[in-house]
Amino acid sequence: MMTKRHLVIGMHLAVHGEQGKTGTLIDEHIAFAKRAEAAKLDFIFKADYLIAHPELIAKMKGTVGLDPSFLLAMVARETKQIGLVTTISTSFIPPYLIARQLQSLNWISEGRVGWNLVTSIDGAYNFSNDLMPSSEERYAKAAECKEVVEQLWHSNPYEVLEADGDFEKIKELVKPIDYEGAFFQIKGPLNIPMHPAGDIPLFQAGASESGRQFAATVSNAIFAATPVMEVGIELRNDLRKRAVEVGRSADDIRLLPGLYFFIGDTYEEALEMHRQAHAYLTLDRRHSALESVIGINIRHLTLQDYVTAEMLPPEDQKVRSKTHAQLVRRYIVENKPTVAELLARPEVIGSAHLVAIGTPQDIVEQIVTFYEKGALDGFIAVPGGPAKSLDLFFSDVIPALVEQGLFRAEYEGNTLRSHLGLDTSS
Repeated sequence: MMTKRHLVIGMHLAVHGEQGKTGTLIDEHIAFAKRAEAAKLDFIFKADYLIAHPELIAKMKGTVGLDPSFLLAMVARETKQIGLVTTISTSFIPPYLIARQLQSLNWISEGRVGWNLVTSIDGAYNFSNDLMPSSEERYAKAAECKEVVEQLWHSNPYEVLEADGDFEKIKELVKPIDYEGAFFQIKGPLNIPMHPAGDIPLFQAGASESGRQFAATVSNAIFAATPVMEVGIELRNDLRKRAVEVGRSADDIRLLPGLYFFIGDTYEEALEMHRQAHAYLTLDRRHSALESVIGINIRHLTLQDYVTAEMLPPEDQKVRSKTHAQLVRRYIVENKPTVAELLARPEVIGSAHLVAIGTPQDIVEQIVTFYEKGALDGFIAVPGGPAKSLDLFFSDVIPALVEQGLFRAEYEGNTLRSHLGLDTSS
């Protein structure tokens, strides 16, 4: 069971690089991870995309395509304690490969791995499928995949390494799982022993009905799109309630929204950082993004016109992400924004992160307020703006949270499970 000792803080491994340099930027990723470890963060996290999206490639300057597990294997050898959360899709990757890759990375990192279990919202055309399955089917497959992966891990227990070559003892310990399910038929066992750190912590993103139930049932933490406090409070309360209903403790799941930060010496400086970071988004791109999120075309309106609930398309229409669609719909219903206000929303121009703009003290106050109001259990730091913003996060924001007793000054263990308070082992 998780203990509520402090904020859980992870950081997105977001290395953008510079034009004209290599697309892999391995050294830069390692240096970034070392800074996060020096700040005693719980983990670094790497997202994954199984498609080649031109806009994303342009924004990330070529670094987006690296397989996160391979990248984190490199980072693991250059760090000692920080957790390493990789992303693997259950929609396309077979459970045996997932189990083997994660357990391999757990050995390489000495027990510091976490699995961001995703169902993917697109990319089926790269895996011999024409259409993406429904959200419900993807989560059903994910639940079965997670079950198979964990059975495979336990099919080859750590104790086999203590058998000292005893064939009969090994045969007794390493057993097939003979799994027969709706999506997978797998004999097993896995060909690599389980690491003694124990089960690998599970992370998940997605706040649709299916996503919430899945997270409450299996996840140790959920990455969330909660751009305002009320959304965070509602989601956290709902997840905790669902966890209890399936026999878990309410504290067994942590809500970790993305904190997309822009930090300057003054609020005005930070605001200009945010403006410059999104200057590439033309009016046409913003309209296209809105159309992609909720399927509404408001190009005929002026920037001063209001967008009302009556203009919204039916809720049952097919959208790319139900979570983001619901956030935008809610904002329109509750605020009746102008077109300009709507097109500037993070849910439209970004990925619906909680946006933090201001001085280090402003950012700390925002984090503390959300935490005390029950809108988050921690966050995934998503660097925005120039290098100065990140420098201030490490030099001012984290130390202030430590001073207030909301974050650790030193690591208490060497595994991700210990960082998260999942057990008492180191």
